[in-house]
Amino acid sequence: MKDPTRAALVAELTALLAGGNAHVPFEQAVADLPAPLRNQVVPSLPYTIWQLVEHVRIAQHDIVEFCVDPAHVSPEWPAGYWPSPTPGADEAGWQAALQQIEADQQRFIELLEDPATDLLAPLPHGTGQSLLREALLIGDHAAYHTGEIILVRRLLGAW
Repeated sequence: MKDPTRAALVAELTALLAGGNAHVPFEQAVADLPAPLRNQVVPSLPYTIWQLVEHVRIAQHDIVEFCVDPAHVSPEWPAGYWPSPTPGADEAGWQAALQQIEADQQRFIELLEDPATDLLAPLPHGTGQSLLREALLIGDHAAYHTGEIILVRRLLGAW
């Protein structure tokens, strides 16, 4: 028998990860961004939109891999979670980053949807993290940086 509480929780987590809820979804924040603006530096900001997107990709990928692979080794903190400021993204790199963000998001949602997955159980290879915690972490992290992407777009006159 399907647990209605679990199903409702997974639905809410999926909405958080994929839908945005109270904020613009990541996919909308990066949609229709003119290619030259991806690498455009805004004075007094430490990152470009490309660097923010790549940071979201790296961090989300790390979290998903941590959840599914006990042997996964995370990048060095914090340097391993941010791309080099140069050379920036070309079209292939931009598309690859967006595709991996989407694919990793889907992999994680499928993990949440698996009825055999205990959302609250600590991951055996972790230090107390559960899938629920990691879902909230992905959602919180993506929302924070999505807001930054929108702010940079506004500063560049592209929002």
